[in-house]
Amino acid sequence: MKIIANYIAIGMILLISLAFVKKALTPIYLDVPKNWPKPNYNFKNNPLTEEGFQLGRQLFYDPILSKDGTISCASCHLQSTGFTHVDHDLSHGIGGKIGTRNSLTLQNLAWSKNFMWDGGVNHLDVQPIAPITSEVEMNETLENVTVKLQLSEKYKALFQKAFGTTKITGQLTLKALSQFIVSLTTSNSKYDKVVSKKASFTEMEQKGYDLFKMNCASCHKEPLFTSDSFENNGLPIDKTLNDLGRMKITQDPKDSLKFKVPTLRNIEFTFPYMHDGRFKTLNEVVKHYNSGIQESATLSKELKKPLHLSDNERTELIAFLKTLTDKEFLFNPRYFYPKE
Repeated sequence: MKIIANYIAIGMILLISLAFVKKALTPIYLDVPKNWPKPNYNFKNNPLTEEGFQLGRQLFYDPILSKDGTISCASCHLQSTGFTHVDHDLSHGIGGKIGTRNSLTLQNLAWSKNFMWDGGVNHLDVQPIAPITSEVEMNETLENVTVKLQLSEKYKALFQKAFGTTKITGQLTLKALSQFIVSLTTSNSKYDKVVSKKASFTEMEQKGYDLFKMNCASCHKEPLFTSDSFENNGLPIDKTLNDLGRMKITQDPKDSLKFKVPTLRNIEFTFPYMHDGRFKTLNEVVKHYNSGIQESATLSKELKKPLHLSDNERTELIAFLKTLTDKEFLFNPRYFYPKE
């Protein structure tokens, strides 16, 4: 009877401890703007909490994720530039190694089903494994990352707060990163204010919006300004990279030269553009779609006819694209490098 009583007492202590952990967590909720589609991310499997968000923010900015302690997620995903990099066309990793693609922006990823330029990852919770294990990015293993984190008293305390345990695992590490990344939402640009009737476009911006709806919206669908699909947008292949895009994953020739359609939100600040960062300005991008498209068997059907916009129309289109800038997002202190 004494043994049974001891087991009951231990069980009660565990239940009380678990209840305390659950009660201590501070739930947070993703703000889904009116008339936006339902997010694809399954929050039931990884509920957002303030403690998980803060742990994920620490991990995002910490070079401990890389083999030599020099590269963090933020090295290629800077907040003020829409969580991408602007100082080089291709991503850089440890030891000055250079990757083969420009980094994608991290914005509104709760609505994405596919990740990476080629869709090689189909779930946000495992997406960080790709840069962590890439030889030209962080060149580390998830196992080694958890060992390093386990040796840190700071991280043991943060994991205790977020997940109720000091035993750090790869799964919990990835979930924490997801809680931060999935919270990077942008929906307060001038465009959004016009949609909600809190602002008005200038004449030039309105003309640009009309041109956008006529020529661009089939792939860059409102309100996310991406279709989350893969398209060949008529870029001549870079002979030094020989990047075939989606075909690398599917091995299907029909996917040759197809890349993920990126969001246009905050496009004013997310240069350089395209999967290989070949264009430095929006003017170059519009010129490509206007008259630089290269025909191929897999070219998007939406691009079979060049735009043939006038100089004024190109200016108007760019004026509209700049209304997608959300400075509240780009300079939100909640996403800043965390203070110790």
